[in-house]
Amino acid sequence: EPGSAMHIHHSVVSTQSGQNIFSHADGAETPEFLHFIGGMQRNMPAVIALLAPYVNSYRRYVPDFAAPINLEWGRDNRTTGLRIPISNATARRVENRLPGMDCNPYLGIAASLACGYLGLIEGEDPSEEFTGAAYSADSGVPRGLGDALALLAGNAGVQQVLGEEFCRVYAAVKQLEYNEFLHVISPWEREHLLLNV
Repeated sequence: EPGSAMHIHHSVVSTQSGQNIFSHADGAETPEFLHFIGGMQRNMPAVIALLAPYVNSYRRYVPDFAAPINLEWGRDNRTTGLRIPISNATARRVENRLPGMDCNPYLGIAASLACGYLGLIEGEDPSEEFTGAAYSADSGVPRGLGDALALLAGNAGVQQVLGEEFCRVYAAVKQLEYNEFLHVISPWEREHLLLNV
């Protein structure tokens, strides 16, 4: 049954102060916190090919299932793709709930951080916080590997941060895998379509 995940929690610590840059001294959220979320919302579609690296990975992304299929954010909202866990100010963080368990942890963390980093340097603002159930919300998460690879190829910022050569080679390998998959007739197609179409 699809649904196993590899949630990634992000906080950013200042190299100068050693403090979490997502919180002011009084505990309030900083603009950097919101920019990080905004960057994740804007750039996450381009890295889904890294967070969901196989054709089968996209079986998690179905409406009204345990895995989020959106780029909404919310505080302690387990239906949003980006969740802000309840915590004290020093532990303020963003949880990326989109990666599947088949995601390479090194690539997943790097890709997710790249999205937040781009938001920090570009001053990206997030959408309004989502309240309520967001399982049916559709905010640009690609539903297949082919679409995800096209989005990766179209995001120059992500390619610059992760490395253009890496992105090119990764996409080429995954495109070959995807093309191979497209040549296979699945048992479901044989069972349900062969005699009916």
